Amino acid sequence: MVKTNELNPTIKKYSKMGIIATAVIVVAALGIWAISGKKTVSVETAIKGVSEQAVTGADLRIAVISMDKIQMESKVLEDLHKQRENFENKLKNKLEKEQKSIEKEKADIEKSQDVLSQEALQRRVVDYQRRVNNFQRMLSEGAQSIDASYQAALSTIQKKHLDPVVEGIIAKKKLSLVIDGRMARVGANVNGLDITDEVIDSLNKKVSSVKMDTPKGL
Repeated sequence: MVKTNELNPTIKKYSKMGIIATAVIVVAALGIWAISGKKTVSVETAIKGVSEQAVTGADLRIAVISMDKIQMESKVLEDLHKQRENFENKLKNKLEKEQKSIEKEKADIEKSQDVLSQEALQRRVVDYQRRVNNFQRMLSEGAQSIDASYQAALSTIQKKHLDPVVEGIIAKKKLSLVIDGRMARVGANVNGLDITDEVIDSLNKKVSSVKMDTPKGL
């Protein structure tokens, strides 16, 4: 009986990623220790050169956008998701066809064990294992290639279309700060704070589709 690894053509699914990266500020907790021979100063002395100026509430113009909603409702990103799904289906069909052929070869080898010479049987087993290895590589490389093509298209959408739209709205509204809604908690009685619909409407007018490059092997 020829022993083989189970074949699993499951295509890796990738999590949706936000178009605009959320700024994350990491504050490291530093220990305070005495360093022999080094002079230290007080906090007051250390911050002496810091300006007293700060933005006041009256000067701030803030808005919030929901990147999740932009991904779900903008035409260009909806189209991009469909393109990725089509490529994933092509890869799946290609893998399923190859798997059926490999499984048939396995069955043929098992039936021929008592007929073929040891040398001939060994050649078929080696060839079979080579096909299994190629299948596994096809699965991994295909999924990675689709993701790379998708991410490249996302980057194009952000740099050439979404960023300019957001920046244009910031300029028109004279905004001081735009916050990704995933990091914000907004009260119920704040009018005009969420500009997501305006971003989506403007983005839809600017572009409806950005073509993914055909992934390698498809």
